[in-house]
Amino acid sequence: MNRPTMEDIVSLSKRRGFVFQSSEIYGGLAGFFDYGPLGIELTNNLKRLWWDSLVHYRDDIFGVDGAIIQNPLLWQASGHVAGFTDPMVEDTVTHKRYRADQLAGVDTTDLAELSKLLKEKKSPDGNPLGEPRYFNMMMQTWVGPVQEEAAKVYLRPETAGSIFTNFLNIKETMRAKVPFGIAQIGKAFRNEISPRDFIFRVRELEQMEMQYFINPKDQQEVYDNWRAFAWNFLTERLGIKESSLSWHEHGETERAHYAKAAHDVYFNFPQGPKELWGTHNRSDFDLSSHAKASGKDLSYLDEQSGERFTPYVIESSVGVGRMLLAVLTDAFTRDSVAGEERIVLKLHPRIAPVKVAVSPLLKNKPELVSFAREIYAQLKREFGMVLWDDNGNIGKRYRRQDEIGTPFCITVDFESLANQSVTVRDRDTAKQIRINIDDLPQTLRQKLEQN
Repeated sequence: MNRPTMEDIVSLSKRRGFVFQSSEIYGGLAGFFDYGPLGIELTNNLKRLWWDSLVHYRDDIFGVDGAIIQNPLLWQASGHVAGFTDPMVEDTVTHKRYRADQLAGVDTTDLAELSKLLKEKKSPDGNPLGEPRYFNMMMQTWVGPVQEEAAKVYLRPETAGSIFTNFLNIKETMRAKVPFGIAQIGKAFRNEISPRDFIFRVRELEQMEMQYFINPKDQQEVYDNWRAFAWNFLTERLGIKESSLSWHEHGETERAHYAKAAHDVYFNFPQGPKELWGTHNRSDFDLSSHAKASGKDLSYLDEQSGERFTPYVIESSVGVGRMLLAVLTDAFTRDSVAGEERIVLKLHPRIAPVKVAVSPLLKNKPELVSFAREIYAQLKREFGMVLWDDNGNIGKRYRRQDEIGTPFCITVDFESLANQSVTVRDRDTAKQIRINIDDLPQTLRQKLEQN
């Protein structure tokens, strides 16, 4: 099977209500997207699975929801004010700005090296380029009535900042003992020079991050465990094919200066293998930096051993948009049913935005519609996201549900009126079975769970 192109995914996302260009009627705004009815259902399912796996199913990880705007001293201590930068180069005629490393086709951010590589290159518009320089990606705003330097603040570039500053609060209020973790799902903002590849690289993103605080002597074992968690969540919980995934280890020049180790799970996106989920050993950099800058003691005393240390942090981080793009890409399938080509999203049932669709065979037969409506109302109470679909012939309805990944379609026909049974069609195989309506909820539940 050929993998889908980015055009395939963008077209499907717009056509079926997964993702729209933000403020589209005004021409949109680069790097910003809106999630439609099916997109929000799918991302909510992804976030719920992640949150359940980390917070609800464990005793050692606690959730927070930090403010998007924090005291700017936080971002100075974390190094974002000085170092959250990308190398940028400007077209000297149009003054358009581009990522210097991308134009040079290299992974380095060293300005001297980039300057040499770009000397003979032109901009995409064919014009000379200026000298590369660093560009801070944090978005600025002001608090209070006056736009002055003292009132300048930043929209957070990542969600981890409020996790570290709440370390003491969580330790004390939840009586947490190291090792323990803090998880957060929330928006972050990055003033990307060149947002691209649909929802892969954007200016407003949503992150799912967990920082796990540990004794430094346990760092290797814990690090390996969180690497395994990322891989297993993607393959077992989301159903992503292992052949779509690979590991990428950061080299010494690639990882952050404070990181002891860094591994990314790469997914084979339409534009090629790129980072999906990062697992990083951040050492004691974060708590040590905030302790120094704030004057607060962020060390930890192990009451059993009497040992005092500054905890190391193992980070597990994934973007919601990238995860959405990954599952759409991995599930996108072209096949044929009865000689007719179709597009089907073979999403794992637990993340499918719609679980069941209900249709009367004919919408102009009141007795079929009334019976189907009763079944629809019952299943809506049982499963939540259930669709009513009576538009077009039954074949078109099936194709429409295939494209949005609905695992099962239920059709009420004239036989249903005679013997209180319905047909249940399986999305992946297109096979149909007949089930008594009294057994329908339990049968559907078993089918959804066994996958």
